[in-house]
This record gives sequence, C-alpha cells and structure tokens, in this order.
Amino acid sequence: MAWYVTGRFYATATATVAVADYGYFLHLAGIAASLFSGPVAETSAHFTFAAKPFVAASVSNGALSLALDPVSDFSVFLQRTPAANFDDPASFSHGERIATYRRVSMVVGTTVDTGTTPSQGLISSNVFSARLIDSVPFEFGGVGHDPRHILGAGITQFGTAVTTAIDPPPAGYSAAVPITGSAVKLGG
Repeated sequence: MAWYVTGRFYATATATVAVADYGYFLHLAGIAASLFSGPVAETSAHFTFAAKPFVAASVSNGALSLALDPVSDFSVFLQRTPAANFDDPASFSHGERIATYRRVSMVVGTTVDTGTTPSQGLISSNVFSARLIDSVPFEFGGVGHDPRHILGAGITQFGTAVTTAIDPPPAGYSAAVPITGSAVKLGG
C-alpha cells in the first residue's frame, strides 16, 4: 500500500462550480506508523494533501450519476506543526510541498441512485491513477525520506465518498462531502 487518506470534496459557491479535495494521510508508505501523531485527525496530521480545483462534467445513465473529473494535479505536504482544519480547506496546503502528482486521465466517479425520494445515492466511488511529477527529499522523525523512492513512479487510488454533505459547509463553499481513499504504488 502506498497510502490511506481521508478528506473532503469541496464545491465552490461560485457561478462556475469548481471542485477540489483536501485531506490528510492515515498511513504513508515508508513512514513508520509510530511517527504519526495518534490518533490522527486533521488537526494533528503531519502529512496532508490538496488538489488543484477543477470543473467536473456530469452524465446520467439510468440509476447511475457519473462525475467526469479532468486531468489535474494534487500535492502532498509535510506540516511540521500540524494546522489543517476541515473548516479551512486551504490549511491542508500549508507546510512543505514534498510531492506533486498528475492524474493520467479523466476520473469517473459513480453514484448509484437508491430509489428513495428525493433521489439520493448512499455512496460514490472512483478509481484513478496519477504519476509523480515532482518530489522533494525531506527529513521527518530523524530519518531522511524521498517520495520518489518510497512511493515509486505514481499511484492508483480507489476512492469512496458519501453523498450526504456536511451541514453547514465552510464559508465560501456550497458543499463539503467526506471521502476516503487507498492507493497502491505504480512501478519503482
């Protein structure tokens, strides 16, 4: 396993709705579990991620609602003094940028209509691969690390989200939806 993450998708409250995901790592390959401040929560996480906002297209196919996310980048950050907070999504991009990934193609997220009224799904899922496009060696817990060596050439992540949004969303956002993901590394 390359990593386990949890976070939230955030939709902006603008005319053109952009989406981005922000969150933190529950496990990161090559970093000893004992070095994670436990139990890990967003406010105590040393390793966080932040995506570049993007505009998703949508397609319906019967009981399936599909979100088509374009190719985009996301970065991994080391926060030596943890300060991330779900009420302030930008806080997940503070600290030292230690890696940047680019999704290699469009991502299709799928939500199944449960047949309830009003129409609502329970969970949404997606799978995507991303290539490592930049990494910076760093020291953490007295040990040197390099994302390129511990995570390989990239990852494939399997993601799950609920369809029930956090109420109320943070200021400036129209929705925030909890997500989780697990990734395996690609190549050496």
